[in-house]
Amino acid sequence: MTARRRTTTRIEVTSDRGVFMISVAAELADMHPQTLRMYEQRGLIEPKRSPKGTRLYSHADVERLRRIQQMTAELGLNLAGVERVLELEEQLERTRRRVVALERRRDELEAEIEALEGRREQVRADIVRYEQTGSALVRAKDIKPLPIPIERR
Repeated sequence: MTARRRTTTRIEVTSDRGVFMISVAAELADMHPQTLRMYEQRGLIEPKRSPKGTRLYSHADVERLRRIQQMTAELGLNLAGVERVLELEEQLERTRRRVVALERRRDELEAEIEALEGRREQVRADIVRYEQTGSALVRAKDIKPLPIPIERR
């Protein structure tokens, strides 16, 4: 008899991939499946759908359901309050991402300004000004450079 070799396939599941049917998600979130349907109707949760239309909840969905339950049970918020909190959190996250992008762009622009200022100094050193004062010639290194204002915002 030959020995069979067992192979194991490992499937990576992202936190936003729908993997739980409504009954499992409800149990994980410690609530009734009808509550999940109501939350979906109110737009508090948007489960994925299978090709046949079955609701599929992700790990992130279950965490959001737990959070909603915490806000209603422990903090005493009604669903309108929960909706507003979630909207504000999403707005805050969008704003945070925008600030990060703007800070990154600021850093890029500051580096570009620094490079341009360095280049300006190189060019200034290469420019030879001629001033006619009789027959004398004045070299660039003998002339004091004029400041060139750069606006910074």
